[in-house]
Formats: sequence, structure tokens, C-alpha cells
Amino acid sequence: MSILRHPVGLAIIALVALILLGSTVAIVPETRQGVIVRFGEPKAIVNRYRPNENFGQTGAGIILRAPFIDQIVWIDKRVLSVEMERQQVLSTDQLRLQVDAFARYRIVNPLRMYITAGSEEKVSDALRPILGSALRNELGKRPFAALLSPERGQVMDNIEAGLNRVARQYGAQIVDVRIKRADLPDGTPLESAFTRMSTARKQEALTIEAQGAKQAQIIRAEADANAARIYAESYGKDPSFYDFYRAMQSYRYTFSPERSGQTNIILSPDNQFLRQFQGGR
Repeated sequence: MSILRHPVGLAIIALVALILLGSTVAIVPETRQGVIVRFGEPKAIVNRYRPNENFGQTGAGIILRAPFIDQIVWIDKRVLSVEMERQQVLSTDQLRLQVDAFARYRIVNPLRMYITAGSEEKVSDALRPILGSALRNELGKRPFAALLSPERGQVMDNIEAGLNRVARQYGAQIVDVRIKRADLPDGTPLESAFTRMSTARKQEALTIEAQGAKQAQIIRAEADANAARIYAESYGKDPSFYDFYRAMQSYRYTFSPERSGQTNIILSPDNQFLRQFQGGR
């Protein structure tokens, strides 16, 4: 009861109790996972990331630990981002590209991450040069036009696969890799690239046009030959009708108003050209 009469003693007891409680109880947030470390050695994992876990049904909440000897290293469970510094890449068509890219990753093995890296910042520092190297190697195998075509998706998949092999060593998993910008340097290189691209497109257009004209000529020749064959087969069945038909076609062509105009045609009555008007004699 004497202690109760000394407010200073009560305050000291309350302070010690609070310190002991703070060293024993820890609150684990939904967005973090933790590695419990005792004397520098990892002992347990709390609220570890699991794929497709439902919010509110994880290991978050209040946990107990050994006071003063257990420390918790917090690691984010959310998707993290690593930005790559602008890189200069030489494509197969000898174009120097200024490329900006980034990768998104998540820590899926906090124990391995703590052992190999120690913190999320060191994981990002380790992945950043690997991202740049993978980007240069992959883009160096392709022309600049590949970045403007559906082939760009395959490029990103290859970079992601290569980066993921390294990320697993740090307990991380690559979620996505994207190129923000891929520009040509300003000035003469950019103008030269535009000129080459324009010339290539014009040559491609001329090639397509020539192929189309050639194909059209082949089709017309085949159609004319087929028509001639049909006419020959049809007229061969009745030579007199064929002769009559050809004469009518000739008359139509010769005496049409568009062709005759002011021209006068003088023929003798027994001219062979007018035999169809003579009853076929």
C-alpha cells in the first residue's frame, strides 16, 4: 500500500509495463509481412504472402514475441516498382535508341529476401542493372520497327523471363515489365531514321503495286484465253452463224455514228463486205 502513496513509483511501474507490452505485442498490418529476427537469426515469418489470398483472411492482426530479443523486419506485400535509368540501345538497323523502362515485382519469399538482400531497397538496387542489361540484349537483337509492331509483346515477355530468373534469387517475383519510351536522339539521327523509314515504306508500296499489276495481268490473260476457248467451242458448232455474227460485229464497228462522223464510205453492191445484205450469196 505504500507504493500507492507514491505517484512517481506508480508512473515508473506503468512506464515499465507499457515498454514490456510494446516489446511483447506487435500489430501486423494487412499490407506487410514480417521476419522475426532473434540475435540476427530469422526465426519465423508472419503474415506471409500467399497467391489469391482474400483480404481480411491473412495472418494480419496482433502477435506476441519475446520482449527485447525479438525484432521484426517488415516487408511490403504489395507490388513494388523499380525504375530503370535511361539506357542507350543499338538496334540491328544501327539506330541508337533512348529507352526508359520499369519493372513491377512482389516479394513472395520474405525469408530469402532477408537473407540475400536484407531490405526492399537493396532488391531494387540489384534488379535495376539486370533490367538494363536484359533490355539492351533483347532490343539489340531486333530492328527499331519491332517496337512499333505486335512483336513488342514478345520482347517484353523475354525480358520479364530473364529478369525473373534473377529476381527469384532475392525472393521476388516479376509481375510486369514495360517500356515507357523508346525515342531516337534528336537531330540528324532522328531525321535520318524518318527518311529511311519513309523510303522503305515507299519501296514496299511500289513492290505491292507491281505485284498487284502482275497478278491483274495474269488474271486478264487467263480470262481472255478462257473466253476465246468458249467462243471457239460455241462458234465451231455452227460456222455459218459464226460468220454471220462476225459480219454483224464488223458492220456495227464500221458504221457506228461515233466512228463514221462526216466520213463517206463508197462500196460496190457486190463487195464481199456486204455479202450478208445480199442473202449470203
